[in-house]
Amino acid sequence: MDILWTALGVALIGIALRDIFDVLFHPLGRGMVARKVVRAVAWLARKLPRSGTLGLLAGPLGYVAVVATWASLLAVGWALVFLPQMPDGFNFDPGLNPAEHTGFLDALYVSLVNLTSLGYGDISPATPLLRVLGPVETMFGLGLLTASISWLISIYPALSRRRSLAYEISLLRAAEAEDDLSLDALTPDVTERLLAELTSRLVAVERDLVHFPISYYFSAGDPRFSLPVAAPYLLEIARRGMNEAQSKIVRFRSRLLMQAIDDLAKTTAAQFHGSGATTPEELLRGYARDHLVHER
Repeated sequence: MDILWTALGVALIGIALRDIFDVLFHPLGRGMVARKVVRAVAWLARKLPRSGTLGLLAGPLGYVAVVATWASLLAVGWALVFLPQMPDGFNFDPGLNPAEHTGFLDALYVSLVNLTSLGYGDISPATPLLRVLGPVETMFGLGLLTASISWLISIYPALSRRRSLAYEISLLRAAEAEDDLSLDALTPDVTERLLAELTSRLVAVERDLVHFPISYYFSAGDPRFSLPVAAPYLLEIARRGMNEAQSKIVRFRSRLLMQAIDDLAKTTAAQFHGSGATTPEELLRGYARDHLVHER
């Protein structure tokens, strides 16, 4: 039985480490813990009362839940490694009776002390192997802290790129509506540069969703910065640019923009909302529903 507990503990530690590695360095890997946790949190946030408010917090709540899950896997995993060594492998404070501290909660206590690098108190390792494993777990705890911060830092540039693109699209839409000036009336070279810029930035946003999937669940409370709100107008721009009345270069750039929009729509459907639709409009509506656009 002792071997079984140890093997289970090592397996939990391995799952946590694999998932952390996939999130930080290999988002297309098989580590699925973070993805499943975030999806569960997002689903729950949208189903609970006041889902409009909680739904906008699905991303931050998912991030906290994932980090807590990683910490739990490591803490429980190491506790199961220590459990077979309780109490003979540890020194106890004179006020404690070792015979009363042989269970899982005591092993978890030791594990949490190591993981959080608090230092030993009333229970400390007695054997050479456990004296080595303690600092090793502390390094895992410091690594988890570093990984969590690195992940958070990598998410926000992706959010900034997405929100700035959405804001630029909303400004274009407002300019057309207020100034009664259509993009179609611009000179071909100006239109071509504008379409090229929009395409390159949209491609970057689509890649961000692939490499940082959790960024999908960070919704913008202000519609001006929401890409699901802006995407239908971007689709309209691309289709207008493909009109035969436009110059060849404008039609060419518009086709590229249309392809980028289609890629974004398919990526969000395949990885997140799972819509069975086929047209870009329908896929983008699924994207908008996930971000509670219909409730604003």
